[in-house]
Amino acid sequence: MSRHRHHGKGNRGPSGNPPGPVATQATAPAQDAPHAVDPFSVLQDYEARSLSHVVGLPEQLDAPGLWRGVGYRVGKRRLASGFDEVVEILAMPAVTPVPGAQPWMLGVANIRGNLLPIVDLKQFLEGERTVLHEGQRVLVVRQPGGNVAVTIDELFGQRSFVEEQKIEAASFADGRYTHFVERAYRFGDHEWGVFSLDRLARTPEFRQAAA
Repeated sequence: MSRHRHHGKGNRGPSGNPPGPVATQATAPAQDAPHAVDPFSVLQDYEARSLSHVVGLPEQLDAPGLWRGVGYRVGKRRLASGFDEVVEILAMPAVTPVPGAQPWMLGVANIRGNLLPIVDLKQFLEGERTVLHEGQRVLVVRQPGGNVAVTIDELFGQRSFVEEQKIEAASFADGRYTHFVERAYRFGDHEWGVFSLDRLARTPEFRQAAA
């Protein structure tokens, strides 16, 4: 081995070829690594950059009643969930369907050797299937007995709200959203509902299908 390594010291020597496939194989899982290892460091960076361009908002980060979490969209609704409820943020993995499962149970995915149930959150909440697209993301949520991943339509990153932005959650009191959204905020032209992923994971119907 030492001879081959010495012989291949030239930058483009033949001995550089064999490691090529190994490096390629290592690259694919590495794409998920930033999300899996520390998903929120990237979100914090995005928010810091955006807040630096908005007058007054950086000072609000120390305001009483500050709430911070991950912002995302499901259907037409903008939602946010606490950091403590989201384990990971991953690109949509390859899914193997489960025969006889609920329509919103897309199947299971192999994530680092563990089988992870993948749920279409929009279909569970609204009855309408998500149109999967390139760049699709899933939120990995803790659930008794094992984690589960739910699809989202768009990831906005970290969001911060203060007490003055709090509004009635009446606009989210529709269908199944009623059970998971108890408070809401208005930021600019948009309303954001604070969605309880923890309560979702403890819902009997959801647990039975995602177990």
